[in-house]
Amino acid sequence: MEIIDEVAIVVLTDRAGRVLMQHRSHDANPEPGRWTPPGGRLEPGEDAVTAAHRELLEETGLTAVLELDRVVEQVVADGAGVRFHVFTGRTDARQEDVVLGEGQAMRFLTSDEIATKELASNAHLLFDLAVTGRR
Repeated sequence: MEIIDEVAIVVLTDRAGRVLMQHRSHDANPEPGRWTPPGGRLEPGEDAVTAAHRELLEETGLTAVLELDRVVEQVVADGAGVRFHVFTGRTDARQEDVVLGEGQAMRFLTSDEIATKELASNAHLLFDLAVTGRR
């Protein structure tokens, strides 16, 4: 599989164990209107950890200590693939500390609340792996 894109994803939890999730804009590409953890594509010459910190700051106004949890490769169109670098972290930030930098909402959600949302296709996989520890 040829990797055509690399993406950094941040699974950030607050003191209560809620996960920070973004409600994507209705004009977002891909998967408009769905929920996903913050993140985005690596820029040319950028490593995954730098991209994770940049995306978290751009999308939420937050900073955090992040650890690489795992790398997941997913096949997309025409057999090409995307490599997801999944980072986890904890924050003392509260909902009112979050600055919406992208999407239509950015909320700390419980597992039960996440289960009621329409998630991006990769969010199910990333949530299961990074939050519940299922492999």
